[in-house]
Amino acid sequence: MTLTGWGRTAWAGVTAARPERIRDVYEILGDVGDDGLIVHGAGRSYGDVALNRDGRVLLSERLDRILAFDEATGEIVCEAGVTFAELIETFLPRGFLVPVAPGTSFATVGGAVANDVHGKNHDRVGSFGDHVRWFEMALPDGQLIRVDPDTQPGLFAATVGGLGLTGVLLTVCFRMVTVPSARMEVEESRIPDLDAFLDALVAVRETADYSVGWIDALASGASLGRGILQTAFFKTDAPATFRPRRRISVPADLPGWVLNPVTVSTFNRFYFRRVPEEGRTGERAADAFLFPLDAVGRWNRIYGRRGFYQFQCVIPDDAAGDGIRKLLEIASSARAGSFLAVLKTLGGEGRGFLSFPMRGVTLALDFPARRGVRELLHRLTDITMLHGGRVYLAKDAVLTPEQFSEMYPRLDDFRAVLRDVDPDGRMRSDLSRRLHIRGEGEWRATAGSSWAHPPA
Repeated sequence: MTLTGWGRTAWAGVTAARPERIRDVYEILGDVGDDGLIVHGAGRSYGDVALNRDGRVLLSERLDRILAFDEATGEIVCEAGVTFAELIETFLPRGFLVPVAPGTSFATVGGAVANDVHGKNHDRVGSFGDHVRWFEMALPDGQLIRVDPDTQPGLFAATVGGLGLTGVLLTVCFRMVTVPSARMEVEESRIPDLDAFLDALVAVRETADYSVGWIDALASGASLGRGILQTAFFKTDAPATFRPRRRISVPADLPGWVLNPVTVSTFNRFYFRRVPEEGRTGERAADAFLFPLDAVGRWNRIYGRRGFYQFQCVIPDDAAGDGIRKLLEIASSARAGSFLAVLKTLGGEGRGFLSFPMRGVTLALDFPARRGVRELLHRLTDITMLHGGRVYLAKDAVLTPEQFSEMYPRLDDFRAVLRDVDPDGRMRSDLSRRLHIRGEGEWRATAGSSWAHPPA
């Protein structure tokens, strides 16, 4: 079958297996072929992290059972294919919520561990790996092992944020948090420019339960960095009743000309002005705040058949003002059409050797896949590196091995674990080859490339 990343710029023809039960995983690991194996969950990573061109892929969607839950402690054990949507639908009416929620509820728990995902509350609670108690995994040689940070610290740190390269996650134990209701109080404020935005984010990072900013990435001059800041907390006087939202769906790929500087700038002006100058406060369902794009099924089709790239970086606090300004100036001047631009603060380093977060400011920008966009992404990457930042591997499609190794200083620690648990390189992905994650010489030439556009 052919698989793609969510951005639909990376694709791969693969031999896929879809196990029904955990016991089936061991048979799959017994025959990974010459080109290795990678796990593919819900397909919500944007680039090539879960692709393995001409190789084997394990589809985890049917390994989706909730195995145990302790109402007294909130501790849950589930298979790696369980999605955040399933957890929220099951447990939010009972007063429990996942401690960290990524940008979409359709991501899997296994993907959350493999990418050490973060949410709109990172300043307060960290990323998903900070809440994992233990996990069971099948090592590349088929050995079953339970891993926790105390008894297996190296393997734990290599698997959290480890991009699925240490083995196949089977079950994960983490602790849910209690919430007083299924509704949130959301405050929205217009922010006139970047300096004001950064000041506002710093002011709420230690007080708001959740905070996130939308940026008008096409604004320039005195309005550079203008946008909407949202802060939120759970209401105490609202019911626990939860009803999944009705969704509309994009029925087909939109024509490529739909997203252009005129249409995007028009949308951005409207979106900015929908919030009155004095701001506003309102009540919202928890899932509507945490996962706003989930209301639109297959929203990636908005970018057309050629797909889109998402660039997400984090820049440390002391360089964030200058670095984010330069990134927005480049994006604005390129007129490349990003209208999904998000600005957040992060609270600190993750537990994984390759975890993305650091204490700083993270910016995410989307760009339709058009001529010159890859060069633009390289320019944005150069600015990020110049300011001591790093790029999120779950979103990446263009990093070079040299850039990757400079951004992730604990790569040697990660490689040491891989040499121990997978000396034959049985776990592989297009991203691992592209970035030479195992070291020099991992890349193999193929006919075409994993990020080329598929045939019509």
